[in-house]
Amino acid sequence: MASRPESVMTWKRSARVATLLQSIASGQTPLTHEGLDSHRDTAAREADHLREILTHHGLLPHRDLYLARFERWIQDELPQLPAEVARPVEQFAKWHHLRRIRPMESPERNLHSQVHSAKQEIKETIKFLNWLWAVHERTAANCTQEDVDSWQASGPTTRRLIRTFLAFAQKTGTNTQVRVARPTSTNRPTITPEQRLLWIREFLEGNSDSLPYRVAGILLLLYAQPLTKVAAIRTSAVTVDEATGRLRITLGKHPLPIPPPFAELLKQHLRTRPNLGTGTSAQSPWLFPGGRAGHHLGPNTLAARLLDLGLNLRGARNTALDEHVIASPPPIIADALGYSYQVAHRHAEAAGDTWSRYIADRS
Repeated sequence: MASRPESVMTWKRSARVATLLQSIASGQTPLTHEGLDSHRDTAAREADHLREILTHHGLLPHRDLYLARFERWIQDELPQLPAEVARPVEQFAKWHHLRRIRPMESPERNLHSQVHSAKQEIKETIKFLNWLWAVHERTAANCTQEDVDSWQASGPTTRRLIRTFLAFAQKTGTNTQVRVARPTSTNRPTITPEQRLLWIREFLEGNSDSLPYRVAGILLLLYAQPLTKVAAIRTSAVTVDEATGRLRITLGKHPLPIPPPFAELLKQHLRTRPNLGTGTSAQSPWLFPGGRAGHHLGPNTLAARLLDLGLNLRGARNTALDEHVIASPPPIIADALGYSYQVAHRHAEAAGDTWSRYIADRS
């Protein structure tokens, strides 16, 4: 039962919703993903909202919304391109990106970040191949290293995203002569340890934003969690230690204690989670329920709110992880916080820790 029935009635009064529901009731539109897809030109948002409610309650099988939109975007984009551009783009999109992303589809996660980065790479590849054909009348198969270097030198740094396409072309034998060097980051943002503590205190005690965003900010600052992971944390990750009665959270291989000031804030958030009137109800498995039934809050939404407050997101996460790997061996931190050993060791080296030197000396 909806917590706010009037919102459901308001939604049903829409002319587009009424047309959609009548089409389903009459049998003209099958109650399937494909049937709802047929309304994407007339009632896309309404069909997607209904789809998500039905999927959440098990009346439709799971289908990742971002992956479905990505597949449609590819099909819509290809006919607009010259054949000399469309062929390699289609191969790259389907044989590399879709082949890699499709096996990741699961009710346990959404594919927003994977689709977003894949789409960026395809868009940059299209720009490059369009330029290559229009200016030099060359294709992916016969472009030269000079073409690649000229393209990159005459535009923004996003042009480096064609590196994945060129690696794919080399792997498939389309063109083995050109490549783009792997970019090296010269800018590693951080904040000071004092700034980190001030931000934690602000989110614990201040009123700079609503409770969900303060909790998300502390998970970033205290446990060095990227917002893509914060947004997708489930309520089941938060448990109570039977021996001590203290709250714990599982972010990696084993649960971590939650210090009392933050534990109280987290309990309050769990009691008052927003966005539970979207067809999900209090049974939502997400620590941060989103505005769409069955989905968690988008990481970009979290990021935008915290950036508006002035928090340097990358700097905050780097500093948090640096302090952890300085205090404890990197492999232990990696297991506890859900990082790879390689990432933890890179942060340890950047932070100038003594653990790696200690191990080397012992060896």
